[in-house]
Amino acid sequence: MSQQNLHDREMELDARISQADIPHVYDRIAGVYDIWGRLTESRAMARALELAAIEDGQSILEVAVGTGVAFREILKRNPHGQNHGIDLSPGMLARAKSRMRDLPGVNYRLEIGTAFDLQVPPDSVDILFNSYMFDLIPRAEMDRVLDEFRRVLRPGGRLVLVNMARGMSRASRVYESIYRISPRALGGCRGVQMADRLQEHGFSVEAREYHQQMLFPSEVVVARKRA
Repeated sequence: MSQQNLHDREMELDARISQADIPHVYDRIAGVYDIWGRLTESRAMARALELAAIEDGQSILEVAVGTGVAFREILKRNPHGQNHGIDLSPGMLARAKSRMRDLPGVNYRLEIGTAFDLQVPPDSVDILFNSYMFDLIPRAEMDRVLDEFRRVLRPGGRLVLVNMARGMSRASRVYESIYRISPRALGGCRGVQMADRLQEHGFSVEAREYHQQMLFPSEVVVARKRA
């Protein structure tokens, strides 16, 4: 890792809401989360789905499905494959299940689950999609999650990440200021950088893009599991 990347990692804010509290936080905001998502996250999410290059018949796991916006698009692209989605929040998961009701005949499962212990066999997933979750994970616990992601992906399988990023402009750093004052005002999210961590955990980064919407900074990273 370069000295600059090491400095950037050390400058990252750490998580200030415990994982045990995350379900309660997101249960409370589940009813309005889609408004926030359309205003600040939709462009990065659309680009991540494009870069995922989904082909029908694949095995796809989405960790942290939220209200199911991306999961619905995954099902439309992979109707004959295996689609599995998990989330910590019952409120968010209920919204996701409701969003899939007009897609009959599509093979999928949605259930409560945690990124720290995926109930999935090793080397069984073609694409793992994960959005706006690592920005909630304490730095000291990120390695555990990345090891679990690597365990379930097949050799050559793709990991598609979308996260809140550290803002590149002074204006975009307003969200960092808000987080310092009240982490719950941002649902516990703060800017993180994942590309270097992925390479340390057996992934080859193939794409890394910065997106900004309503000043909200996001990073899209696509990586492949090395054999």
